[in-house]
Amino acid sequence: MTHSFGMTSKGEEARLFTIQNGKGMEIKVSDYGAALVQVRVPDKEGRLLDVVLGYDEVQGYEAGNAFFGATIGRVANRIGNGVFQLGGRTYELTRNDGQNALHGGRDFYNKRIWKTGKTGEDYVEFLLDSPSGDQGFPGNVKISVTYTLTKDNEIKIHYRAVPDADTLINLTNHSYFNLSGHASGTVLAQEVMLDADAYARADSQSIPTGEYAPVAGTPMDFNVSKPIGRDIEADFEQLKFTGGYDHNYVTDNYAKGNVRSIATAYCRESGIGMEVSSDCPCVQFYAGNFVKDEKGKNGHVYHERYGFCLETQVEPNAVNVEDFHSPILLPGEEYSSETVYRFFVK
Repeated sequence: MTHSFGMTSKGEEARLFTIQNGKGMEIKVSDYGAALVQVRVPDKEGRLLDVVLGYDEVQGYEAGNAFFGATIGRVANRIGNGVFQLGGRTYELTRNDGQNALHGGRDFYNKRIWKTGKTGEDYVEFLLDSPSGDQGFPGNVKISVTYTLTKDNEIKIHYRAVPDADTLINLTNHSYFNLSGHASGTVLAQEVMLDADAYARADSQSIPTGEYAPVAGTPMDFNVSKPIGRDIEADFEQLKFTGGYDHNYVTDNYAKGNVRSIATAYCRESGIGMEVSSDCPCVQFYAGNFVKDEKGKNGHVYHERYGFCLETQVEPNAVNVEDFHSPILLPGEEYSSETVYRFFVK
């Protein structure tokens, strides 16, 4: 089903696509920002809860700055000093996060109307032509993002990109999850497990130092499921830098093209659980530390730690760190990546 999602300030009409799977689960996605707008799943009592933060109409997504549900590109996360070198040339991006470029640096992908590609009963594809020079990056790139809702209560997000010149690609989804319902308050009691023995240690500006730091024996350890709030206020430098969790975890068992389970989350109150699988080497775990006074769905106002993100990707600033996973894509080379959010009740 397709409905109007309102008009942007540019006079463009955004559309909202609804997909249902016959098991009571329903998702809504928009061509504005190729965004995941709603995820309704049954709780332990059989009630449907919307478990992602967002807005009622496109105007909220246009005005908001929290990246709710957004498709992020060309390069998710931060590039230190907004500068990188590629093919013997130096490229400068807009510094929109202190001295750094964040999520592309300017003219965000989530602030654009994407073209609608193929659609079916269980999927919808969004397309974007990103020209050379877009956001400061080289090369024309054709990008597609496909959302599929399976009969097993999985949201599959498949990313594809093909450039005509050397460039950088690191796409992700920036949904904020609250497994007790988007309007239920903080997520501090909800539990998270991350299949990661290390994270990318960062400086006070959230730029990795180039070191993989072990999680063992620190508040960063989520190898055993624990409440998000258990250690978030710990006297630990990395948490002080970012006001809580906002760190890139290096997941285990990575092999290119191998989709494997990397994280789980669970809410005891609702009984809703979520398993995250991906072929990406890393995941950014963000506890919503910087959300403030965001007027969201049904008049609800979101504040800090009202949702958490599990953003699959490569490391921040990876283009500038030789030992990190490379975001460089060559002419004609296909970027293909899949992330799966599977919901269950226990």
